[in-house]
Amino acid sequence: MTDGGTLHVVSVEAADLGERLDRLIARRLPALSRSRVKALIEAGHVAQEDAGGGTITDPSRRVKLGQSYRIAVPEAAPAAPQAQAMALDIVYEDADLIVVNKPAGLVVHPAPGNPDATLVNALLAHCGDSLQGIGGVKRPGIVHRLDKDTSGLMVVAKNDAAHASLSRQFAERTSERTYRAIVWGVPRPAEGEIEGTIGRDPRNRKRMAVVAKGGKPALTRYRVIRRFGAGIASLVECRLATGRTHQIRVHLAQAGHPLLGDPVYGGRRGRATARGAAGGRPDALASHLAGFGRQALHAATLGFSHPRSARAMQYQSDDPADFKELIKFLDSFKDKL
Repeated sequence: MTDGGTLHVVSVEAADLGERLDRLIARRLPALSRSRVKALIEAGHVAQEDAGGGTITDPSRRVKLGQSYRIAVPEAAPAAPQAQAMALDIVYEDADLIVVNKPAGLVVHPAPGNPDATLVNALLAHCGDSLQGIGGVKRPGIVHRLDKDTSGLMVVAKNDAAHASLSRQFAERTSERTYRAIVWGVPRPAEGEIEGTIGRDPRNRKRMAVVAKGGKPALTRYRVIRRFGAGIASLVECRLATGRTHQIRVHLAQAGHPLLGDPVYGGRRGRATARGAAGGRPDALASHLAGFGRQALHAATLGFSHPRSARAMQYQSDDPADFKELIKFLDSFKDKL
């Protein structure tokens, strides 16, 4: 057993008879996720108080009436990513979570090719000691992600309990996320659903695609807000019923309406749409998109229940400057096309 940290004792009652040890501890100590409890047991941080106090390393052990277990939760270890002071647009913050408005161009988590200067690095510097640890490490709990070049709202947990609650809400689809996208053409009908299993593109493993086998079910609800020109493009509101990698980008591209500026899913089909809508002369639009430099996608609203108080939390983010400028430019086509 490791010294330091926090010590808990859980006793087995009649209603607990035969339950798995990891399930029992996670239920009695809701600040710890079950995966965290399992890791603690396997690392030797749980011991049976009676019967000589032996260390338990089997998370699936079935408990018996009258047993007591001692759980030593070590102090959170320093995070591997380094804290880096960076400007953040903080929408809300308390002891359990932080809501930020992420700008386009900011990577969420360190990865090969982006080892630092990420949102996680910035949050480590900003939150400091208010981070109580996720999975035993002092790090922000990333509940959901936005692509590097997608702007908008994200909620991040500061402790295990908040992370478990928020993750459950996102998994059970009780959270709310609304995105604004500018797409090629005008989806029909003007309001509807796009459904398709999303997985790795078998022809290009760096892309996602709607696949017949091996993917995960995905559902995107959309609504056309406004049209530009003679249908050259449209502003679409999307609501996620699931949260798959690149879901909105993949679904809209599959439906024949990829996002403007999307370098992965919007190239060839987007140019064909532009040529058809602009009479074969989309030069001005192509030039403007080259300057836009990212997929036209913004996470505009975010709703969830606070993990501690259960209070409904709802936030909204205005379109960023580049998004507004693109809309203004597209509006200028209405008298030309």
